[in-house]
Amino acid sequence: MDTINAGNIIKGSFIIFKGAPVYVTKTEFMSPGKGSPVMRIKFKNVQTGSAGEFTYKTGESVEIAEIEKKEMEYLYRDGDDLTFMDPKSYDQASIPLALVEDQFGYFLPNLKCWIVWYKGKAIGATLPAHVTLEVTESPDSVAGNTVNAPKKTVKLETGIEVQVPLFIKVGEKIQLDTTTGEYLGRVK
Repeated sequence: MDTINAGNIIKGSFIIFKGAPVYVTKTEFMSPGKGSPVMRIKFKNVQTGSAGEFTYKTGESVEIAEIEKKEMEYLYRDGDDLTFMDPKSYDQASIPLALVEDQFGYFLPNLKCWIVWYKGKAIGATLPAHVTLEVTESPDSVAGNTVNAPKKTVKLETGIEVQVPLFIKVGEKIQLDTTTGEYLGRVK
């Protein structure tokens, strides 16, 4: 059983909370004027998909979930599950959509990502740092305000909408940061 100081918990960690593995979705270090500093975390239970939050004193020990990662390819969505395949052994694994729904807009068939395993069960997916998606809907640019790098909202092939510069058109491929969702540039 490995532990970590609560003050060192970071977003994206897997820890044990009340006997169950959880995925940390947000952390906030707070140092009030009186009392000891605390680490407030928001998490998602990887078995039930339910969200929660908890505040630890920074000196507390927190158990780290013993996870493994395996590179797999995304195949398809089957109802409320996403199916992945190991390209070497052709083994398949399913992950409930609820566990990765905030990232679902970046999944394209054959996307290679890291599947997180806990006690032999797939519990999550770690995406590559950036993905390339095609623009399917884009409003026409309007002449006018070009101060402060204006942006417009476009729709991508997976259905998500992102802010991009005005010069982006339908059919162009753009690169996005998978952690922030920000536009990184055009892909030729």
